[in-house]
Amino acid sequence: MTDNEHKDRFSLAGCTALVTGAVRGLGWEIARAMAQAGADVLLNGRNQETLQDRVQTLVGDGLSARAAPFDVSDRAAADDWIETFSQPIDILVNNVGMRHRKPMAETPVDEFSQMLDVNLTAAYGLARKLAPGMGQGGAIINVTSIAGPFARADDIAYTAAKGGLAALTRALAVELGPNGVRCNGISPGYFATEANQAMVDNPAVNKFLQRRVPLQRWGAPPEIAGAAVFLASPAASYINGQIITVDGGMTASF
Repeated sequence: MTDNEHKDRFSLAGCTALVTGAVRGLGWEIARAMAQAGADVLLNGRNQETLQDRVQTLVGDGLSARAAPFDVSDRAAADDWIETFSQPIDILVNNVGMRHRKPMAETPVDEFSQMLDVNLTAAYGLARKLAPGMGQGGAIINVTSIAGPFARADDIAYTAAKGGLAALTRALAVELGPNGVRCNGISPGYFATEANQAMVDNPAVNKFLQRRVPLQRWGAPPEIAGAAVFLASPAASYINGQIITVDGGMTASF
């Protein structure tokens, strides 16, 4: 294999990728990196104006990007968009998620169900709809969390939803593997996203990270992108049903 052939294995040229929750945070960084790797990226979100701004940013950089405006938790709207979009989608990144930091006593059943619906059931619905059209080489990437295999107090619904998403990743890998479609996950640790800004500014949280994360810092959002591009690319063609943890070594330490 020549150097160029090896580089080509990390290319997403000729692929169409749908990234949910792509207007900010980790979703935006994944979408941008996939576009830079050559994919035609469909940025999903609910706000048409914000989506168009993000699309124009990528297009202005000479990259290929389009808007996919729908709410993933609205199954009818998602199905309508997919049916309207006529070409096959090769890569699905289930990134969108709802955050919920409450103990069980403050989490009624309807809120718990909503967390499962947005963070887990919506991912299943998109995979079920898109996987049949992917064919050989298709890739599904679910963004899970270290709050799936591990738990902390006062975070019960999110932990259950992300743990379920990791299990769904394995189930899809087994179900779809015979069709040539791979499914893997990325499990982020503590990332300094907009959604986590209050925690980023909290001295107690930063002291905790200094003690618990071997790299002794927050993850920068662009640092999630390499794992996503790799898992979607031909370089990962025999990786299926796995979760790559991107947490600075936190879960490797005790």
